[in-house]
Amino acid sequence: MRKIKSQSLAQLLLQLRFTPEKKRLKQLDAAEELYAVIELDKEYPFEFVCFRITGFHPKGSAAEELIKGDKLLDDLRIFISKMSGRLARPVTEQSQKIYTIKELAETLAVSTKTIHRWRERGLIARKFIFDDGKRRFGFLQSTVDKFFKANPDLATKAKSFSRLTDKQKQRIVKQAEKLTADTNLTRHQIINRISTETGKCHETIRYTLLNYERANPDKPISTQSTTVIEPARAAEIYRLFKQGCDVKDLMERFNRNKSSIYRIINRRRARELLARKIEFIPSDEFLEEDAREKIFSKPVHIEKKSSTEPLKQFELVGAHLLPEYLQILKDTPVLTREREVGLFRRYNYLKYLALQTRTGIKLRRVSGIRLNQIEHYLAEAEEIKRRIVEANLRLVISIASKHMATGTDFSELVSKGNFALINTVEEFDYTKGFRFSKRASLNIAKEYAKLSGKSTGSIKAKIGTLKNIERGLQTMMARDFAAIERARQSLTQVIENNLTEREQYIISNRFGLVGSPIKKETKTLKQIGEELGFSKERVRQLELIALQKLRQSLSSEEFELLTG
Repeated sequence: MRKIKSQSLAQLLLQLRFTPEKKRLKQLDAAEELYAVIELDKEYPFEFVCFRITGFHPKGSAAEELIKGDKLLDDLRIFISKMSGRLARPVTEQSQKIYTIKELAETLAVSTKTIHRWRERGLIARKFIFDDGKRRFGFLQSTVDKFFKANPDLATKAKSFSRLTDKQKQRIVKQAEKLTADTNLTRHQIINRISTETGKCHETIRYTLLNYERANPDKPISTQSTTVIEPARAAEIYRLFKQGCDVKDLMERFNRNKSSIYRIINRRRARELLARKIEFIPSDEFLEEDAREKIFSKPVHIEKKSSTEPLKQFELVGAHLLPEYLQILKDTPVLTREREVGLFRRYNYLKYLALQTRTGIKLRRVSGIRLNQIEHYLAEAEEIKRRIVEANLRLVISIASKHMATGTDFSELVSKGNFALINTVEEFDYTKGFRFSKRASLNIAKEYAKLSGKSTGSIKAKIGTLKNIERGLQTMMARDFAAIERARQSLTQVIENNLTEREQYIISNRFGLVGSPIKKETKTLKQIGEELGFSKERVRQLELIALQKLRQSLSSEEFELLTG
């Protein structure tokens, strides 16, 4: 399956994976409706695209991203295909006729290649589960009717190839030979001219010439073109390649040799990668000589931990609403602290490598191997991001269940929480030693506070909602304060018994044990280094040594309170 090129739209597809099924079906319909109104030569802000599909207005730089109409149509086809694949249902459950690609071709007396071309023109396909149990593309009767209502002449034109007589085919071949001998037109231009003169479609002419050359390999109509290809043709080559067209077919269609086709494709790939925004959380670890070996050698497999409380909570507030979401929760293990750090380290290091590898790319001479490496890094990073999100879905359910009283639909709360969760993964700085869940909980709660403010009808109700949230936070703080204070006292004693004076100073100032238990006063590695007369890296090394000593002396809960 081809990939969505717009990173914002790809991220949206990832986010919608964790949306309740009922809501996703509506979003799938909305995506198809959006596809029908996109124009090739216009540009669309991602905010418009996201709002038409989800009803949400995204924030940040992604909202301002402009997507050209032709590229947006390509991406939306993939978006709809992937989304429908996850929502695939048996054809027997549908209330209208479902055609396979072959059945539709036979019904309309056209080739399956024609059906594929129509898909590029706007004939939307979804995935269904057919009688043999396999998921395949299918076409709803209503979708087919709508397509031909908008394109009444397509079916008639498409049948023209099957009605060509031998005499007509011979005439087309002679026209092509004459134009090749008398003009400097490219093969594609020759096909276009013959198509205009005969009234036959471009593909009919192309296949007629191609079949003739296959039957007469010693009589080629034209040789490979040596002229510089036009930007529009280069864009067409790349578009067809992304849709799965074979390079050999592209060579024949555009009268180019293999190296020329690959050069065009790689330049387009490079342009897209150069335009892609790649951000990562920096770490001194990435600069070490053996960083690759250390980071990639560390296991990042997720360990299974029994955590059923959020699931029980979820079942109480509406498991019947989100069956697939519940299944993800049951099947996905919880991350340990060590695994979490390992995943975030690798996630950011992969993006660092992608950015580093991308630096210095020259469009005049692009290495396909280099492009493959960058795309591999980014794809692996996205997979790790998905694993982190799935491992923290329980957090969204847990927080959402506490905001049901605001009157907001539960599925909407879950969707909003998932958006906040995914955004937190991108911005989370794992190097500071805090748990991801704490940062994510705060961001999710902020989103719910804004959502509850919008959905409340009166100022009085808004104030009441905010006060309830504030009281809840105060209750949580009061409940945890005693435990925090007890842990601080225990930590102080353990630190004094196990660490040197220098190590005590570093740990106390790094993790805020010298200030208030509510408002910690921490110092950076650089600040501590200046005070002790050490380099930043030396302080980091001493900190790691001290933490290793404490890990042996503290319980997991105490160590969590210290570093989290």
